[in-house]
Amino acid sequence: MTMTEESRSESRPFEADVAKLLQLMVHSVYSDKSVFLRELIANAADACERLRYEAIASPSLLADDLKPRITLGVDAENKRLTIEDNGIGMSREEMVEALGTIARSGTKAFLDRVAADAAGLGEESALIGRFGVGFYSAFMVAERVDVLSHRAGTDASWLWSSDGQGTFSVTAVPAETMRRGTRVILHLLDDAKSYTERSTIERLVKAHSGHVPVPIFLVEKPGAEAVEISDGAALWAKPKAEITQGDYTDFYRSIAGQFDEPVLTVHFRAEGRQDYTTLFFVPGSRPFDLFDPDRKGRIKLYVKRVFITDAADILPRYLRFVRGLVDSADLPLNVSREKIQESPLLAAIRKGATNRVISELERLSEKEPVAYTRIWETFGPVLKEGIYEDFERRDALLALARFKTTASAEAWRSLKDYVAALKTKQTAIYYLAGDDIERLKSSPQLEGFRARGIEVLLLPDPVDSFWVMSGGSFEGKPFKSVTQGAADLALIPPLDAQAAEQSEAAPAVKIFVAFLKSMLGGAVADVRVSDRLTDSAVCLVAADGGPDRALEKILASAGRLPSAAKPILEVNPRHELIVALATLGDGERAFREDAAHLLFDEARLLDGEQPADTRAFSDRLARVLKRGLRPGA
Repeated sequence: MTMTEESRSESRPFEADVAKLLQLMVHSVYSDKSVFLRELIANAADACERLRYEAIASPSLLADDLKPRITLGVDAENKRLTIEDNGIGMSREEMVEALGTIARSGTKAFLDRVAADAAGLGEESALIGRFGVGFYSAFMVAERVDVLSHRAGTDASWLWSSDGQGTFSVTAVPAETMRRGTRVILHLLDDAKSYTERSTIERLVKAHSGHVPVPIFLVEKPGAEAVEISDGAALWAKPKAEITQGDYTDFYRSIAGQFDEPVLTVHFRAEGRQDYTTLFFVPGSRPFDLFDPDRKGRIKLYVKRVFITDAADILPRYLRFVRGLVDSADLPLNVSREKIQESPLLAAIRKGATNRVISELERLSEKEPVAYTRIWETFGPVLKEGIYEDFERRDALLALARFKTTASAEAWRSLKDYVAALKTKQTAIYYLAGDDIERLKSSPQLEGFRARGIEVLLLPDPVDSFWVMSGGSFEGKPFKSVTQGAADLALIPPLDAQAAEQSEAAPAVKIFVAFLKSMLGGAVADVRVSDRLTDSAVCLVAADGGPDRALEKILASAGRLPSAAKPILEVNPRHELIVALATLGDGERAFREDAAHLLFDEARLLDGEQPADTRAFSDRLARVLKRGLRPGA
């Protein structure tokens, strides 16, 4: 370590392997070189905050320079970038202490700690964000770094200088060189010249440091006038009464990168065991990456208004469409800049923030149903993932869910609406899952339910087949697929009195049903008379146990179902085609055999499937058509 005396400058080698450190920082600690600016601005803001704190006891430290500020200066001609603050500054000893962190740690101990931090190991590796490691991120873009500093309340200025390759020096400079504070001068590498462009600096400040509690100014070139690029006032820290909807919209667009207007704004501050502020937005349109396989959130995390990450794991995956930020007053700045560590504080923030978003959605659904319907139409399929994934909030999410049903026409219905309209003796919430809402509406499995005025949920999203299987119940009513097991409709009479008086299947039909079963053999699990069909001749249903028809198809297509269960073929005993086939004599056996297979293929087509053997289907269909063309047939 360099030990600089008052009268002279002495340069000595670092004890730490700086080259190894910089490689580790590039590949493990920091994933983006641009973070150096955030780190240096964060250090400058910390210095201003520390001065403000110390000035409470010693007002003279402020002298005549009362307002904190950070000034960024660019010099494109000389490839220099300067970050200057009028904060607390550093004495010689503090400069050696603060900028000598690497040397003091010792090569092996230091690198072990940084490696552990990068891997998320241990709670004591609090290095990221400290004036030391954060400061040394500057060497990712600079070939040499000079630091001028003047400690408030002293009459001396000091220059720290290093190329990051093995040595550094601390030298006394004339006191008037710096009034108070710290100036970091970066002599940029050739591939870092973009950091002398005003547009680049403004973009990075806006994205990563626009909300530190200190105004930030930019001097575009030597001798130019300083221009304010950040006022040091975080929107989320202002009282809600002082923020207009236009302010919220502008901020939403800047943080979300979208140009629509938010449907819902959730701005609140939690105080008590945890102190944090959240500002969330529900977009008015679907983000392009909503169904990204990674399904990562887009919540920014700040600690005391210092940006930490733009992909914090704050909200669950089913709320990944929410944009916004959380600013914590309790998390340490070094919890992680690039890799958020698990901690009880962060877990408490996750729980509180998620509960607040859910409660705000509940409030909106009750007070502003039109606005909530807009959210559901845009993000309903994603919210339904939470019913499957979030057991703790399942009941709340079920209450938020909206559905198209056989009784709703084009309107949305809640489960509360559904339960309020239950028929007498109806014991379940019936649903039909599939992949197309129009095909669902025409499904033959719905006929018996429509005939009795029983409402059925129509579920066209892939996630529907999963959450209904694990959704338990709503207000004591279990979910039951209309394509699975017996329909259990006998207790509920049809709306048509004439239909209610229809007798059971004729003996000939029962014999024909047995014939169908013998002909279809291993293709079906059973063939039985149906009480769910009123207009169609046949349909397919699943057995009582296992997945329903829709889930079975999803699992089979994903290779998660080694062998699909055989379906059950249900036959409408009163359909004119079934009655006609049942009365044919033994002389028509070949025709009845073709008809048996064609009825099964018809049921498969109605269920959105293809015939198992398309060639055999074509041949049978041709024979049946030829028979129909014979005179007297």
